[in-house]
Amino acid sequence: MTDALVTSAIHHWAPRLVANGVVLTDFEEVTVALESWDDWCAAWSARAAIHEQMGREALAHGKHLSAGEHLQRAGVYYHFAKFLFVHDLARMKAAHMKAVECRTLALPYLVPAGERVAIPFEGKTLYGILRKPPGVAKPPVMAMICGLDSCKEETDAYETPFLARGIATLVFDGPGQGEGEYDFPIRGNYETAAKAVLDYIETREDIDASRIGLWGVSLGGYYAPRAAAFEPRVKACIALSGPYDMAEAWDGLPELTRETFRVRSHCATPADARRNAATLTLKDAAKRITCPIFIVTGKLDRVIPWQDAERLARDVKGPCELLIVEDGSHVANNRGYRWRLQTADWMAEQLGVR
Repeated sequence: MTDALVTSAIHHWAPRLVANGVVLTDFEEVTVALESWDDWCAAWSARAAIHEQMGREALAHGKHLSAGEHLQRAGVYYHFAKFLFVHDLARMKAAHMKAVECRTLALPYLVPAGERVAIPFEGKTLYGILRKPPGVAKPPVMAMICGLDSCKEETDAYETPFLARGIATLVFDGPGQGEGEYDFPIRGNYETAAKAVLDYIETREDIDASRIGLWGVSLGGYYAPRAAAFEPRVKACIALSGPYDMAEAWDGLPELTRETFRVRSHCATPADARRNAATLTLKDAAKRITCPIFIVTGKLDRVIPWQDAERLARDVKGPCELLIVEDGSHVANNRGYRWRLQTADWMAEQLGVR
């Protein structure tokens, strides 16, 4: 009999995996064979290795477009092998490093190509991926903030609509995320990390630092508006299914999510993690948000109540678009066609792309 953690992961995250690059048949074949959560990481890593091998073979034969696609997909699969697998940190990190390796190897062969960038932060480094739309001189740029269990190796599908509209994307791993999770715990004042990223953008001569957008998904849907509240360089913000107050949402979170939050908060106990969750709040910050903001939520969200989005929309002081997808799950990944292109069109307008 399949254990409850596997059932929970499949129930909560199936639309996300498929929407963000997992082939449906692979998803069905991998998950149907799982009985224990302890097997999750190995099963997804084994399927990732098939795509990685095809990518390396294509690369060896000079088939660069195919290599980029295979290796990009392998990176996504390795990411999903590790994304909530926090009970075995050694195996989790091994899968994570394979995700980083595969997407980094894919970057020169993606369309458009990507560049791995290093961003100085508190004496250490945050890592990101910058991609620029072809044929656009000094494009506007959107800094992309991932969630609790996502990172820059997952975001190709999120990046594509913006790149197609002439907007560069800079997705990065911040505190508690991806490569940043080992050095920096989750923090409520995420504007500190956003400031470092925007400072980095200003050092680049190939993107337009006067036209910066901010995008955040899931817990990043808290981080992005939180940063926008304190960072006047942000011209527009997209917030997808983020909590308004993490402590208030705590009891309704899935068990795997709470444990992942504990580990990535560098907390020893659930009680410590809950105290850290209390630092993630928009209660005083929301009223500081004056830039245009587009907020998206799913009314069937079982992770973050849709009312959190409504609350944020009510409290911001700038122009606001609120989209509640009536039959949408968390991040409305089961109805991506209801918001992915629409938010990209909106951001293009805000950043002056015609």
